Amino acid sequence: MDQDNTRRTGGISVETAHIFPIIKKWLYSEKDIFLRELVSNAADAVTKHKRLISLGEIEDSEESYRITVTVDKTAGTLTVSDNGIGMTEAEVSRYLGNIALSGALDFINKYEGEQEKNAASGAGIIGHFGLGFYSAFMVADSIEVITRSYSGGETVRWVCTSDGSYAFTDAPYAMERGTDVILHVTEEEVGYLNASKVRDMLNKYCSFMPTEIYFADADEDTPKEDGGDETPTEPPPINDVTPLWQKAPSECTEEEYKDFYRKVFRDYREPLFHIHINADYPLNIKGILYFPRLTNEYESMEGQVKLYYNQVFVADNVSEVIPDYLLMLKGVLDCPELPLNVSRSYLQNNNYVSKVSAHIVKKVCDKLNSFCSTEREAYEGVWDSIKTFVEYACMRDRKFYDRVKESILFRLTDGAYVTAEEYLKSEDGAEATEKILYYTSDPEGQAQYVSLFAAEGIQVAVLDRLIDTQFIQMYETYVGDTGVKFRRIDADVAAALKSDGDVTESEALTALFRRVSGNEKLEVLYAPLKDASTPAVLTVSEESRRLEEMMRMYAMQGGMSAMPTYPVDYTLTVNTTSPLTAKLLDLCENDAEKADLIAAQIYRLCLLSQRKLTAEELTDFLASGFDLLGRL
Repeated sequence: MDQDNTRRTGGISVETAHIFPIIKKWLYSEKDIFLRELVSNAADAVTKHKRLISLGEIEDSEESYRITVTVDKTAGTLTVSDNGIGMTEAEVSRYLGNIALSGALDFINKYEGEQEKNAASGAGIIGHFGLGFYSAFMVADSIEVITRSYSGGETVRWVCTSDGSYAFTDAPYAMERGTDVILHVTEEEVGYLNASKVRDMLNKYCSFMPTEIYFADADEDTPKEDGGDETPTEPPPINDVTPLWQKAPSECTEEEYKDFYRKVFRDYREPLFHIHINADYPLNIKGILYFPRLTNEYESMEGQVKLYYNQVFVADNVSEVIPDYLLMLKGVLDCPELPLNVSRSYLQNNNYVSKVSAHIVKKVCDKLNSFCSTEREAYEGVWDSIKTFVEYACMRDRKFYDRVKESILFRLTDGAYVTAEEYLKSEDGAEATEKILYYTSDPEGQAQYVSLFAAEGIQVAVLDRLIDTQFIQMYETYVGDTGVKFRRIDADVAAALKSDGDVTESEALTALFRRVSGNEKLEVLYAPLKDASTPAVLTVSEESRRLEEMMRMYAMQGGMSAMPTYPVDYTLTVNTTSPLTAKLLDLCENDAEKADLIAAQIYRLCLLSQRKLTAEELTDFLASGFDLLGRL
């Protein structure tokens, strides 16, 4: 680098008040971020020039603003150019010669009144800390800045090396207005001279910056010696300067929302629905959140909420801003008042961040409630896709449940959807005396019970996902003793389906079923069921079954190396209205061998409705079945 025409030299000074932000430089966990910082500085330079025009400080030249990022692999340089406000030599010395002295803050303090400072900084000026420029030294061993201020004067050239020494020299070319930042990339980081890599970085961090950004590959753009004089057309900018979230919801069409989703998330499936956040007071936050369409319940629920700061990408899924139970959503949030150059622990305790998080939760709940109340049919159409998310969010946050409890639906075995309140209403609209919501966890496996309930006109909800067991326990806890209780249909058949009539208990039948079941402690009850074709039903108490399922789930999650066997307490309810029961009573007295065969068959048929038979049980079941057929 030729520096024979050096006019003035110096060394970077670090003001004591700014030492701490320098330490925070190490929060840059990805080197790629340096490009975001440089392009953000360029965008700030453009924003400042626009602001001076709006204040009447300078005349509007109606010139198109632009930022150009150029890769020159041959020269080993990466350049970020803008036609913004530019700098004088004194300004270069002040802002680049003092690490972490923010030109953005100086500009705001000079040109904005006290009441306008927050609005100005939130609406356009990106950089506040002045440190981003020096992140370029993560990949460069020297940096050139060639700049000319809007106010006139000479073009300034400033060269700084990684040891902190700098020099002002004669500029190699004259500029009208603006700044070129030229990075001389180190040998270790030559990957940043790869055009595809740089383009990917720009797409990630700068896709929605407010100034048009163009990308150029100096090696590809070099004119070919083919005799042609055709001027190549300029490619379009790589960014969208007016992203959809900056518009008012009333200005956006449904197709625009879908196009934006496909563009940002590369998801060919249309989202279920969206939430457009556009708040100016008391919070300054904009964004669009989407409920993605999942193919099945086992698909990853991890979403992608991109966080922006004045249209500059910051991070994916910042849990301090977005509650973990909302991270399955996809979308963008632009928080121009978010403190960026601070630690995660500070974000967790920051009042603004807490308010943003609470506002997002409220907007999601409001959307669910309005969707349910005003577009019930469409809401039912997406319920199965968002059900797991809603249940999980309710379990994680009681306030979330309190807000959406009237919009929680239950799908019935006949395909209808109801709320708990609707389920508990009788045909005349009065609330049911017993607040029990019957459900099935396996409509096919529990088909016998489903048909028994259907025959009596009792609705049955389908709760067949792993999370449902935990959700209904939480639900019962939230509503308290006066609220609804969930009961699986195979846990309380007799109470729901018994008819009026005398109940005759039989010690002989009790002894018979205990003997054929191999369980001398089997509880045998007697009840007159309305369906006389069913001789008996086997049930497990809701409490016993939930405990067994909880222990099994705990073991699946690695909580136990080997799950202990939990005794499941079965209850056999004998239907006293069934003709087969009367016949079995007669056989107990007249043909004990045949009584054993029939009782064993009845018991194992009942057992099949609860679980798979063991190998021994299946062998006995088949043998007794064939024996009975042989006696016909």
